[in-house]
Amino acid sequence: MKRDYYEVLGVSKSATADEIKKAYRKMALQYHPDKNPGDKAAEEKFKEAAEAYDILSNNEKRARYDRFGHQGAAGGFGGGGYGGGMNMEDIFSQFGDIFGGGGDGNPFESFFGGGGRRKERGRGQRGSNLRVKVKMDLEEIASGAQKKIKVKKHITCDACNGIGAKDKNSYQTCNTCNGSGVVRKVTQTFLGQMATTGTCPTCEGEGKIITNKCTKCRGEGRVYGEEVISIDIPAGVSEGIQLSMNGKGNAGIRGGYPGDLLINIEEVPHPELKREDTNVVYHLFLNFAEAALGTQVEVPTIGGTAKIKIPKGTQSGKLFKLQGKGIPSLNGYGKGDQIVDVQIYTPQDLTAEETELMEKLKNSKNFSPQAQKEKHKGFFDKFFH
Repeated sequence: MKRDYYEVLGVSKSATADEIKKAYRKMALQYHPDKNPGDKAAEEKFKEAAEAYDILSNNEKRARYDRFGHQGAAGGFGGGGYGGGMNMEDIFSQFGDIFGGGGDGNPFESFFGGGGRRKERGRGQRGSNLRVKVKMDLEEIASGAQKKIKVKKHITCDACNGIGAKDKNSYQTCNTCNGSGVVRKVTQTFLGQMATTGTCPTCEGEGKIITNKCTKCRGEGRVYGEEVISIDIPAGVSEGIQLSMNGKGNAGIRGGYPGDLLINIEEVPHPELKREDTNVVYHLFLNFAEAALGTQVEVPTIGGTAKIKIPKGTQSGKLFKLQGKGIPSLNGYGKGDQIVDVQIYTPQDLTAEETELMEKLKNSKNFSPQAQKEKHKGFFDKFFH
């Protein structure tokens, strides 16, 4: 079970952005893999801290986390490829500059001898993320759904299996970095000489150069194509929520890590039901006679119908609750209700016969609000207090 992100960084829920950044910097320094080689426990703490910082340093993600917990954080809803933590490449690429600085050197690298925003030797550039919209109707939102979408994107080249070269012998060691993937630069400061390391500009950190490129992908290791992706969407999502699928974005260059697929939920309005958080509202229109005499009506619900009894004398604005007929909570705690809001319809065009009947009724004592005030005092009181 995941720990609370605030607990992970050792900050309060009211912590400022600066306090969160300082807490993450401290943990990143303490548990950095280059400072703790071979220590799996330290690596996990490093990843845990980075994941917590990813959520809490982003106002939108933090708000979702505060409201929905881990299931709502960053669109990660567990299972089906969502969430699943962050890999080391993600952390170094996203948060390598957390220590400030600038210029050619990366402070992460100078702290740890080039191990900061590093890329695994032999692996190319990470692929970019993709963003798609998925439409969900109310029934799908209430039960969860599996959607299959066709995505046009960069996919791994099948001719070279993503390496970008004609074969595994079509490489030579990079002369600029001598195969290390990094270059070292010494600069003179008022404190003396300072050495920094950075990614080799010639081989882009791969340590080798392709001498005979794949003719299909022209050395990129990827081509433009399409993929059918199955997305499991949990019940209770809402408009604007973003889900993510790790590794389902654009393929990386020459074996680089693939990007992520970001799924934005778009709600399709229901023709009769209106969603309000986990509840749904149905406006039931009754005519005057039905409200006065009482009746039984059938109302639409999510995925079906339900019968409700309308007592005689029902007033406009009366609310009936159908318990558990709403939307499941995204965090798994309970389910909303369906609220039936009664509205009395007043006809605008009456026939002569109907007009005559109404003329007879309007002077009846039972039809006079003034005459009924004392009898139904509780009903009238609520409009004047």
